Amino acid sequence: SMGGDVLALLWPVLWPALPVMLVPLVAILTRVWMSWVRQLDAVAAELSDASWDPVEGTSASPTPLPSIRDAVARHDLSVVVPAYNEEERLPLFMDEALAYLCKRRDETRGHGDFTFEVIVVDDGSTDGTKDVAARYARKYSGDVVRCLQLRRNCGKGAAVRRGALASRGKFVLFADADGATRFSDVDRLEDAMRSLGSEGVVAGSRAHLQSSAAVARRSALRNFLMHGFHALVRFVAGVRNVKDTQCGFKLFSRDAARMLFENCRLRRWAFDVELFYLAQRLSLPVKEVSVTWNEIPGSKVRMSGIASIALELFTCVVAYSFGIWQIHV
Repeated sequence: SMGGDVLALLWPVLWPALPVMLVPLVAILTRVWMSWVRQLDAVAAELSDASWDPVEGTSASPTPLPSIRDAVARHDLSVVVPAYNEEERLPLFMDEALAYLCKRRDETRGHGDFTFEVIVVDDGSTDGTKDVAARYARKYSGDVVRCLQLRRNCGKGAAVRRGALASRGKFVLFADADGATRFSDVDRLEDAMRSLGSEGVVAGSRAHLQSSAAVARRSALRNFLMHGFHALVRFVAGVRNVKDTQCGFKLFSRDAARMLFENCRLRRWAFDVELFYLAQRLSLPVKEVSVTWNEIPGSKVRMSGIASIALELFTCVVAYSFGIWQIHV
């Protein structure tokens, strides 16, 4: 065809010019990427300036946040619950978690005196999530249930980070608000933590369920996304010692939580992977423990999420490897 003939004539001229044409494009993409990387740092700094949101009946005004750097831990366990538009599911989680925690506190009264706090971090919700958290704070006191509201939606990773940095426990448990994991399985995580010498990270895991009926019933697309994500974690981020990085049920010793959450920058899908990447870089012990888990409908993972995850993991590895992001101990 005429078009093919024209292309054949021009190709010897265009081919040598391609590298020159690509240089400006690569430069533009690099500048956009660097701007995004710096923005992640800026958001991390912004979150560090947050204060406790006042809850009617528990405090009259915002109060300064406690810090995980405080010399003495005030509680045995801090439970950090990130919540974005969880008005319907949050009460079910809170009822289960508080029933377990209060029973454990009452059983140890006078011989061990187990104490705890639950930190609900409202990640800029547009529904009544904050009101639900406030209701529990009034019922159990503002010292037992604490409510922290981010000014805008920043992502689950940012919400967990903010809550963890304001925790007052000897150990910090991150638990998803959907209640997919049986809360009493925290016992299993604590047993595993003791086997690590009470220092490090214990990850709740659903890896033992990969051949279960629940997984078999998933759509082909969802299973494809799951395997694609696992491949990215292993071969891009180099995290091979944890089979299930995404289970929303993880226990950290206080020192491990401080080192990890003071350094992590990713805010959305891949923040869990960044935590394990940092744990490897910081030589923190990590153990994976099977937990009881139920399939919860309403997963928000989409095909486009794989591209986003790949970008975040690439950013994580490159930014830390080349010193763009510094790791502070």
